[in-house]
Amino acid sequence: MYFLLFYDYVDNIIERRAPFREAHLGLVRDFVDRGELVLAGAFADPVDGAALAFRVEDRSTVEAFVASDPYVVQGLVTGWRIRPWTVVVGSALQPESGN
Repeated sequence: MYFLLFYDYVDNIIERRAPFREAHLGLVRDFVDRGELVLAGAFADPVDGAALAFRVEDRSTVEAFVASDPYVVQGLVTGWRIRPWTVVVGSALQPESGN
């Protein structure tokens, strides 16, 4: 199942994230390496949030990501939400998904 995680960022996120960026990216890489996080990135112009796409069994994995993300822990994320996502087409679909 797919889930989208949306983040809302504090003002001046580019400057404020610097001390926590490597730890955040390390967490991201861990989830990518396990095949749980398939796409992620910040919104551009303005950089006021981000979207992350997960392919996992249930939302608890996404919640675990949020709970351990340095951007969240350090207060750089002002709000977040998880949405189940019904993917119909795309190269990320695997044959056994049944979509």
